[in-house]
This record gives sequence, C-alpha cells and structure tokens, in this order.
Amino acid sequence: MDKKDIEYYMNLPYNYLIQPVLDESENYYYGKVLELDGCQSTGENFEETYSNLLEAMKGWLEVKLEYNDPIPEPLVDESYSGKFVVRIPKSLHRKLAIEAEQEGISLNQYAMYKLSR
Repeated sequence: MDKKDIEYYMNLPYNYLIQPVLDESENYYYGKVLELDGCQSTGENFEETYSNLLEAMKGWLEVKLEYNDPIPEPLVDESYSGKFVVRIPKSLHRKLAIEAEQEGISLNQYAMYKLSR
C-alpha cells in the first residue's frame, strides 16, 4: 500500500465551514475543516479565508504526518440518508454526524442532547 502524503489528503473532499463573524470591534470571516479538529483560520473575506484555511490545513497535515498521528478522512454525502425519525436536509444530517463523531457519541445521542437544550 502506498504511503499517504500531503497531496493525497489535500485532494480529498473535506467539509469546510466558512462564515462571517460580526464582532463588536471588527468584521472578518472564520473557517474550519470539520473533520480535522483544530484546523481553522480567518481572513478579511471569503476568498482570503479559504486560501488561509488551505494553508492551515497543509500545516496541520504536515504535523500529523511527521508524528504518524491518525488523520481522519472526509465524511462523504453518500453515507447519509437524510433521516433519523424526522426528515432533515442532508447537509444538516452531515453536520450533526460530524459533530457527534467529534464528541465521541452516536448521532442519536447527539440529537437527543441538541433537542433537550
């Protein structure tokens, strides 16, 4: 089996979240790679944030590869049906599943937690 390198991981379809932040002192954009815990960046606009996020992702991956730490692969849309008791959009299902995985609990447990708040 070939060793997986940075180029391999950089070309996988990870899920990115980029959103505007309207702070009291400034406005900027915040971005993160949902599957890569702690991989995040900011920028003045969407494009800059995306570029900065890719740079942060490369650095994040370099460190993980250097120390032979496990690197999660992306969760793909085909893994989700879009339903658990109630119908929801696939994108929301994917987001909740990623968050549940990050918390180390099942999607049903996570949904119960979110609904009970």
